[in-house]
Amino acid sequence: MSAPSEVPELVSRTLDLSRQLGFITSTRHETGRLLATLAAACSGTLAELGTGTGVGSAWLSSGAPKGARIVSAELDPALAEDVQRIFADVENVDIVSGDWSSLEQYAPFSLLFVDVREVMENIDVLADLMEPGGIAVLDDFVPSAHWPPIVDGQVDTVRESWLVDERFAAVEMMIDEGASLIIATRR
Repeated sequence: MSAPSEVPELVSRTLDLSRQLGFITSTRHETGRLLATLAAACSGTLAELGTGTGVGSAWLSSGAPKGARIVSAELDPALAEDVQRIFADVENVDIVSGDWSSLEQYAPFSLLFVDVREVMENIDVLADLMEPGGIAVLDDFVPSAHWPPIVDGQVDTVRESWLVDERFAAVEMMIDEGASLIIATRR
């Protein structure tokens, strides 16, 4: 894909933490650039469920307009503390130590980045956290040329449920030869 190789400074800092901690599956640059692009059109509160080392939140922050707020939840308290240090001087980003449900108090969300498979299974709860017109970005799918989507010989019911749920206009988008994501807009 055609894109500049440089990344925003905040993204670079979170990627450094990823390398230090041995994370090999942080948010891809293609996904990050998409998050920044979508965030630029959002106001209100944006959220990331599954902070990890904060790469997704850094991309969201790089695109979000002034006045938008970004909240992210990380289950591992030590990792949350490391990421909180990176974002300490970033006024519009709050990293919460806790599971994803700890962000419910900040809803409704105009953009919701979900990077944890088990959380994606909670489509009803997630739908209720989104404002009308809000966008969910669900990461880390393996492309499937079949319908229903097949992965490892089984129907990917999580992906299928998001793509057919009438509360959303949704599309799967391939971001790399071996990776896709879902973008779902709340009707």
